[in-house]
Amino acid sequence: MKLVFYSAPISSASPVASALVELGIPHEVVHFDLSKDDHKRPEYLAINPNGKVPALVADGTPMFEAVAIQIWLGDRFGVEKGLWPAIDDPARMQALAWCTWAYVSYGSTVVRLQFSSSERVDSALHNKPQEEQARRQLDALLGILDAHLEKRGTMLGGAFSLVDLCVASVVGYSLWFGVSLATHPHVKSWLDRFQARDSYQTVMKGAA
Repeated sequence: MKLVFYSAPISSASPVASALVELGIPHEVVHFDLSKDDHKRPEYLAINPNGKVPALVADGTPMFEAVAIQIWLGDRFGVEKGLWPAIDDPARMQALAWCTWAYVSYGSTVVRLQFSSSERVDSALHNKPQEEQARRQLDALLGILDAHLEKRGTMLGGAFSLVDLCVASVVGYSLWFGVSLATHPHVKSWLDRFQARDSYQTVMKGAA
């Protein structure tokens, strides 16, 4: 299978890049310079009409959205490597639930925090009450995750999986906006273990 991965350094494509490293799948990488609007060119918009990274083309068929790509990679390549539960494994239900939680429940709240307070966003869009509410909600969500990890150690229990990669990537991103793990020790320990993995370090150093 020929895979072409469209990426940019330290972006929403990074979790997919880490997954590809973990899986050891041969693939071609097309690196974009977002500052030059490489991702807005017509030929790329034909692959991802949103004009964002990541995108993945498998034997000529494109797909976009980081969580969708990670789930597809898990189904297609991760089962045989022990990094993703098979379709008839009950653990797959938890895998889908937690990956969706990371991008929908947690990730959408991170976006609200970003737009209400980040220096990367026009200050005219900042909103202190929204920021405070987002921080409270993120802390509550981290409490849910912390309780889960206290019982299981990893997202599915046992060995590291692509579910850990998916969820940890979004949680790690939120720290850039001042989210604290001070009262969530199990999340912090688990995130530290993930960020020490070769796949994460390789991507963060720009080698993937």
